[in-house]
Amino acid sequence: MLKKSYTKTGAKCRVTFKLPAEVQAETAVLCGEFNEWDATTNPMKQLKDGSFSATVSLPADHTYRFRYLLDGERWENDWEADAYAPNQYGVDDSIVIV
Repeated sequence: MLKKSYTKTGAKCRVTFKLPAEVQAETAVLCGEFNEWDATTNPMKQLKDGSFSATVSLPADHTYRFRYLLDGERWENDWEADAYAPNQYGVDDSIVIV
């Protein structure tokens, strides 16, 4: 799930990425074009209900590819992303439009 909150100037957008507990993971990391797909930059916090959450501030008027890396080995898309686009590995990436 994506929750967006724009600054008053509209130049930046705080995006909260939330992954439901149904993914059944011990750890989750938010990876995407905004962090060069780095699996250490945006670890997600596990909430009491078992879901995961991470918030990042992104420049507005852009489209970003992203995915979640679960337990360091399993990739998952956001089930409520703004869009999806195929990647070079033969699967889709999630898209967030800000």
